[in-house]
Amino acid sequence: MTEVAGNLRAYRLSGIDMLRGLAVVFMALDHVRDFFLAGAALDPMGDPNIQPALFMTRWITHFCAPVFVLLAGTSAGLMAARKTPSALGSFLLTRGLWLIMVEWFVIATAFTFAPGGLTEYDQRTLVLMQVIWAIGASMVVLAAAQFLGRAWCLVIGLTIVCGHNLLDSIWPVVGLSETSAPLWVALHSQMAAVAGPFMFIFIYPLLPWVGVMLLGYGSAGAFELPAPSRDALLLRVGLTITAAFFLIRAIDIYGDPNPWQLQTAGMMATIIDFLNTTKYPPSLAFLLMTLGPAMLLGAFADRITGKIKNALVMFGRVPFAFYVAHFFLIHALSVVLGATQGFDARQFLTIFSFYPSGYGLSLPGVYVVWVVVIMLLYPFCSWVAAVKARRRDWWLSYL
Repeated sequence: MTEVAGNLRAYRLSGIDMLRGLAVVFMALDHVRDFFLAGAALDPMGDPNIQPALFMTRWITHFCAPVFVLLAGTSAGLMAARKTPSALGSFLLTRGLWLIMVEWFVIATAFTFAPGGLTEYDQRTLVLMQVIWAIGASMVVLAAAQFLGRAWCLVIGLTIVCGHNLLDSIWPVVGLSETSAPLWVALHSQMAAVAGPFMFIFIYPLLPWVGVMLLGYGSAGAFELPAPSRDALLLRVGLTITAAFFLIRAIDIYGDPNPWQLQTAGMMATIIDFLNTTKYPPSLAFLLMTLGPAMLLGAFADRITGKIKNALVMFGRVPFAFYVAHFFLIHALSVVLGATQGFDARQFLTIFSFYPSGYGLSLPGVYVVWVVVIMLLYPFCSWVAAVKARRRDWWLSYL
């Protein structure tokens, strides 16, 4: 079940690390697309007649956040075998608050390169509350919920994941530029809020992600089983969840506020519309669509070998370092590209949505930049992974 290799921490599971590494690598693709694709401000998911390659480039990255959040909960559940509830609660609380601060001050700076504020937002400092916020806030909730035990966390997580779409018809829906809504709206809807010099844009509504985190924590026992039993269970659950996605999405009565329909443009357009499930907040259909195949891959993860898996496992052991570094690197490279294309570098000291018209690359160029980003990050992440493997400093658990 557990792998002990050299000085690696004995509780690391290579299958979990591989899935987490794959998630952050695909996440980098999504962010490279944001910062480099010409016309990237347009939503590639909203048009069934979009170029299939562009749709799939965006769609494949949908797996990242659910896998990331679920495995964060699973890792916390595995820690429960080595920590008392009080110690685990203290760790989750402090790490969750730390992640929220990182989202607020570090990732926000990486997104804009303008910590003093953006002209378009009245000189306020723009803070995009995204996946790190969702993980951090969910950890704060889990810090208390874990005292109930894994079984109750599993039940509560399933209830939230399966039932939160009941709120779709009654929950307030506000625009991302609307700042007058009460803060509780951000539990299930995107919104904005102003606090002093900061404008917070809640991209990731929190409630469903809390459900995913609790689900991961509650299911951690599956990863304590002997490898054959664990993989067989993951296979059965993955097949069941994937089948449930196709059934629920085909019936189209409940599970996603965005209905699909047969498209006159042809089968591909219909498939695109069928797969265009709601991410903000993540609908039941969205989570079934992503977590089912992820569990199927997890069932076979230990059987995969080779350099690519080794690289993914390494990235999966340092996802926080990868995540923070990749935003600064991607934004810096976009400034360089903009300057080479004849733009003023100062035009890129903002979020990608405000990049100048005419800037950007074609989709093949985006993939080239993505490969370059992964290659440039590899030495840094490898070094961080080696440090975490050979040292036991308490603060390394927060990286």
